[in-house]
Amino acid sequence: MISHICLITPPSIFLLDERVFMTLGILKIAAVLEQGGITVEMLDLSGVENYEQVVHDHANSHSSTCYGITATTPQMPAASKVYHSIRAVQPNARIILGGPHMTLIHAAQLYEQKHNRVGRGTIAYTQLQDMFDVMVAGDGEYAIFRALTDHPPNFINGDDPRSELFLTNQRLTELPFPARHLVDVDSYQYQIDGVRALSLIAQLGCPFGCGFCGGRMSPFLRRVRMRTSESIVQEIVHLYETYGVTGFMFYDDELNINPKFVELMNLLSTAQESLGVEFRLRGFIKAELFTDEQAEAMFRAGFRWILVGFESGHERILINIQKRASQTDNTRCMEIARRHHLKVKALMSVGHPGESEETIRATRDWLIAVKPDDFDSTVITTYPGTPYFDEAVETKPGIWTYTYPKTGDRLHSVAVDYRETAEYYKGIPGEYTSYVYTDHLTSPELVQLRDWLESDVRQHLGIPYNTGAPAVRYEHSMGQGAIPSSILRTSSVQVPETSLK
Repeated sequence: MISHICLITPPSIFLLDERVFMTLGILKIAAVLEQGGITVEMLDLSGVENYEQVVHDHANSHSSTCYGITATTPQMPAASKVYHSIRAVQPNARIILGGPHMTLIHAAQLYEQKHNRVGRGTIAYTQLQDMFDVMVAGDGEYAIFRALTDHPPNFINGDDPRSELFLTNQRLTELPFPARHLVDVDSYQYQIDGVRALSLIAQLGCPFGCGFCGGRMSPFLRRVRMRTSESIVQEIVHLYETYGVTGFMFYDDELNINPKFVELMNLLSTAQESLGVEFRLRGFIKAELFTDEQAEAMFRAGFRWILVGFESGHERILINIQKRASQTDNTRCMEIARRHHLKVKALMSVGHPGESEETIRATRDWLIAVKPDDFDSTVITTYPGTPYFDEAVETKPGIWTYTYPKTGDRLHSVAVDYRETAEYYKGIPGEYTSYVYTDHLTSPELVQLRDWLESDVRQHLGIPYNTGAPAVRYEHSMGQGAIPSSILRTSSVQVPETSLK
């Protein structure tokens, strides 16, 4: 059994500011490893401009022979560079890939196997298999120990609900809190209503089937697993007492799918009364499930902002997305929030099946009518594991087409190598690249209309553009300089003899 591992969070170069929310999934893995007596080094490359140099210097000067990399799909080009930087120095190191991208690719491959075809998912899976020594899909908290055995399999499936590796509600509740002490917490700067905030994850999974959303074929991302309300409040109190923060961002898919959501809000209110402090909270909710009772409890618990994925202001696009929320539902959600003094950030997207200039103008008109307090609009990407990706067929070389059966509206996407192509997604205004197009709009037209939508709505509603922080640059001298503690941290866990056997 390997007793020492270096976990790596690659940069997210598509974000305006990478030091906003720390990546919690890999910190959950780190916490479980520490609990099991494994020594953990953590390379947090979020916002590090010359991250390849950091990895090279670490591999050249440290004894780690096992590396675990997490990656979302848009992080994969950076993750691939991290992989090559390690291999250049330590060709025999064991390199493990886990995280959402691996999970989505595996789910896409399974879908293709079920339908007896070889598509983009199978190709992408094979490419990853050729690179990484061990691949982990789904829940990694227990799977990681199999990856550290003397002779691990090439693939470990933590995305099978029948497996002991798949987290139940009870096991999720019993996990240690993420090992935030392994990252430079103070370097992450996020505020809610002027108070410093940290993020947490209260539940896993989203049961809905939106066409653009990843993991609709993956139990890990589709099946809801929930911690107890008491466990969630305990983590918030722990963050308050450890780091002195009074702001908390719930980074769950949809908070109000929890049937005990109001109970959770009430417990949070009680905790604040006991501590003599006032929290500020923020999180995502599902529009058609939102009620006055939820809104009232949220405000009392400290929520002042909510985020809602409305996506579009046009009814046909909402149908094509399979959003299960109508324009009427979305407008009602805005009205409920306003009644209870909750500010709303509207999350919008363009480039869905059937998207046209008419539908984007309808989105613009709806936003101006309901007046959200903030919003953003992105060009969608056809991630592996989304219906837009998994259910598409190749209609001509390099072009994949998804058709929504009920309306016949289509979305076309260009095949890309997710390991190498970073340009297919950008979160920076003015730097968007679209690799999708519809029967009505070309890729450049989608980008042009997205830019117009954002500019016009911000001007009408007086909402300023968001600005981000510049990347951090790791300074070194001839590759011999020490890597700053803001980037590299090591656990002080003493490895017991039993864990070495």
